[in-house]
This record gives sequence, structure tokens and C-alpha cells, in this order.
Amino acid sequence: MLPRLKCFRHLQTAPAALGLLAPLASQAGELNLATVNRYAAAEQVTSLSQLSDVKPTDWAYQALTGLIERYGCVAGYPNGSYRGAKAMTRFEAAALLNACLDRVSEVTDELKKLLAEFEKELAVLKGRVDGLEAKVGVLEAQQFSTTTKLKVDANMVVGGNSFTGSASNLVSDARNNYGAVTFNYDLRIDLLTSFTGNDQLRTRLRAGNFDTTSNSFYGGPTRLSQLEASYQEDAGANIVGIDRLYYQFPVGNFTLTFGALVEQNDMLAMYPSVYPDSTILDMFTMAGTPVTYDLNVGAGAGIWWKQDAWSVSVQYISQGGNTGNPGEGGIGTQSSLASTTVQLGYQKEQWALALAYSAIQGEVSPYSTEFMQRWFDQPGLTNTIGLSGYWQPVNSGWLPSISAGWEISQLTYNQPLAVDGDPARNAVAWSVGLQWLDVLAPGNSAGMAFGQAPFATSLVSGAGINDANWMGEWWYKIQVSGAITVTPGLFYLSRPYGQETPAGQSFNQLGALVKTQFRF
Repeated sequence: MLPRLKCFRHLQTAPAALGLLAPLASQAGELNLATVNRYAAAEQVTSLSQLSDVKPTDWAYQALTGLIERYGCVAGYPNGSYRGAKAMTRFEAAALLNACLDRVSEVTDELKKLLAEFEKELAVLKGRVDGLEAKVGVLEAQQFSTTTKLKVDANMVVGGNSFTGSASNLVSDARNNYGAVTFNYDLRIDLLTSFTGNDQLRTRLRAGNFDTTSNSFYGGPTRLSQLEASYQEDAGANIVGIDRLYYQFPVGNFTLTFGALVEQNDMLAMYPSVYPDSTILDMFTMAGTPVTYDLNVGAGAGIWWKQDAWSVSVQYISQGGNTGNPGEGGIGTQSSLASTTVQLGYQKEQWALALAYSAIQGEVSPYSTEFMQRWFDQPGLTNTIGLSGYWQPVNSGWLPSISAGWEISQLTYNQPLAVDGDPARNAVAWSVGLQWLDVLAPGNSAGMAFGQAPFATSLVSGAGINDANWMGEWWYKIQVSGAITVTPGLFYLSRPYGQETPAGQSFNQLGALVKTQFRF
């Protein structure tokens, strides 16, 4: 051991080499290519006077002088600094030593022994660097984009419905048109682009094959059975369309959003529900207030302010904003099919509460009974106020998260009406959603929701009304992998036609399905 130690004492760079070279193979995963390349690009100096931050009073001045005079291999940065107090990793030190060795003109016997001693480790280092550089080159050549992330949400649903009740005409019609078992899909592809790191341009492509005229999970026999994972372009099945296109960026405590295709919840500072948005019925994903949060989509803009737990959101969306005829659409016209929403929110780690107001022009239709649907579709204005909130436990266990909401709406109409009848004046809706995490196995979850879709509570004439209905859903989500879930579920509609149900008769719907979801 003594001859070897003596040999190291003769070489001024040896103390660093002993400590940094031996475990090279085990630390290859920690290699910082950018730093190594910076050292490799460092410029060798011939005099310490070339280094602006090295002074004769520095404790290492003599050692640096010896390295220059004996080996000519002190590296400085391109700006003329040495940065002697800057820490380096073991790999960076090895790279610097290797660069220094390349500069040595007269190799002593001691240095030859040192090179031979660590020849294997230096070869490993060089091989690792070459391999990593090659992989980086491949990634740079094949990367999708330096500014855009791709997100995919693919859903496949197989299921069917049972229709029962004493209203034989409604039951037979539903069975004949919507009674078969179906297998459908809904595909969403999001492109999220950031130009500054804080902003976002969102583009969503969407396609599906849920036919609104013959699929009980999308449009029939009433809209109340529409799934969250159901979609089809107006042009037909398997047609890809643009579903979202908007830009969002912060300015201090404010966030601004505008776009040609933006949805209401894209411009809210907070959403007052933790009940999942990817379960069964779409009505239960709307925070218990499906008129207030009607998820209108169109041309719009919004701004929100958020500080600590408080937030305020203001927005405007015109579903007909792409049309130049003021009698059929446009922005700020009576035919805009627009919604204006203001939300005041308070959100903490375990709970949140939001009060929201929306003014919605006719034909911007939320989920409701078949009777209310007729009046929501009429030209006019719906003013609605909703109160929603949630609470969730810190840890998973027997206690579920609870999300709930309630709203009241008032309708006014433009004359004349397109249909005959006694119009609804007021409507009410509410729901409660429960979710348990890590049920039976880590990552799996279970939940249920129940409530009443918007139903008329009074008519313009003041006549009596019986439009009430009940809804419920039950599901269990199995986390197959990080990207795949399988969710069997049931839902029940007690009276989806509401007031349209023949007097003294009944009609109800029970649905069962299995949804497989791929998210990556």
C-alpha cells in the first residue's frame, strides 16, 4: 500500500481522483450531461492572470500555479472566471480530470500507474456519456413538441336499459327504440401548449358514436340518461371535431381566458365538487346545480381573481357566437344562446363553498324532466342561483367525501312561444354525491349519487304541477393500472318524463353498464 500512496502524493490531482473515480459505475444514473458538457467546453488557461476571480491571497493559489506550470491544465469559464468556490459533482470532477489528462505532455511513471489503475472506470465513464448523448439525440429528434403535451381520454361503454311502468305507450316506445344492448366509445385528445410556462393554449379533438336518436345513453328516451362519457359529432358517428379551443394566461392574481370554443367550467377559479367527473350520469357531475353550471360551450371570455381561499369568477359564453346573422346568433344578441355566470368561491384543503348566479338565454338546455326541457328550449331568459360545496376527509376510510348542491331557477319568455301549453315559471334541482377511496384495494373507489333533476315547481298560470322526479347512481371503479380503469355501474330514473307522464301512470328506467377508461 505504501508505494501506491507515495505515487498519489506525487500527483497534485490524485486526491480528487481517489474519491471520485472508484464508484463511477454505481453513480452513472446521476450524471448531469449539461454540466459535463459545460466542463468539456471550458477553456484552458496558461496563466492565473487570465482568471478574474483568482487572487494571490487565495489559499489554493500556489496549487493552481503548480498545475499550470507543471501540466498546463487549469480550466476557466468563457467569461474569464474560475469560480473556485462552486461545488462540483463527482462526475464533473472526473470529466475535468480527464480533460486535464489530455493536456499532459510528459506522462510520468506515477501518472501511468494512476491511469492504469483507473483505466476501467474511465472507460465506463466515457461509455456512459456516449450512451446518454446518443439517447438525448434520439429523444430530441423524436419528441412530439417542446411546448405541447398530449393527453388522451378514451372511454368504451357496453350496457343496456330496462323500461317499466304502467304507461304502456311510453314503455313500448322506449323498448322499441332504445331497448338493445349497445357498445360505444367516446375519445378525447387534448393538446396543451404553453409558450411562457404559465399560460396554456388548449385544443381538444373529440369523436364518438353515441347516436342521439337511438342511444339511451345519450339522447333517449330523455336526456336524463345521458352519460358523462357519451358524445357524437353533429356530422355523424366516428367524425373527429374540434371540441375546445381557448387560451388562458395569468396577470398577477387574475387569470384571463378567451376562445372560440370554451366551456363554462374552463373559466371558473374553483369547482365546488369533488364527486368525480368520470363516473356514470352527466347530471351528477354538475355540482348539484345543472342549470347554474349548465356547461355551455361556445365563443366566450372570462376572468377570475384568486387570493388565498377566496375567488371571484366572471364570464360570458355565446353558443351562437360563430354566426353573423343577429337573428340566428352572434354575440350580445337575443339569439346568442348565451350564458353569463358570476361565482363567489371559498376553498380550503378539505372543504369548499360556492355561490353562483347565471343568466341563460333560451335554448341553452340543461338536463331536466321532459316537461321542463320543453320550456328551457323556448326563447327567453332563465335566471338561476346555485349554492354548492363539498367536504372530504384527510385520509381514506369509512368516511366518504360529500359533494352537494341546490339551485332555484326563474324563467321568462319571449313572445310568441313556439309550443302550446302552460309554461313553467320556477324550477328547482339538487343532488348529493358520496365517494369512498381505496375500497377493497388501494386505488379502487366506490360512490353513489342521488337527487332530483330540474323540475317545475310552479307554472305561469298558477295551476298545480307534479313534475318531480328522483335519480340515483351506484358504481365501483377498479384501478387496473395507472392508465386503465374499469367501472361497472347502475342508475335509476323514477320519473324522467315528469309532468309529461300520463296522470295516474308510471314510467321508470334502470340502466346497467361497464365502462373501460384509458387515460394517459
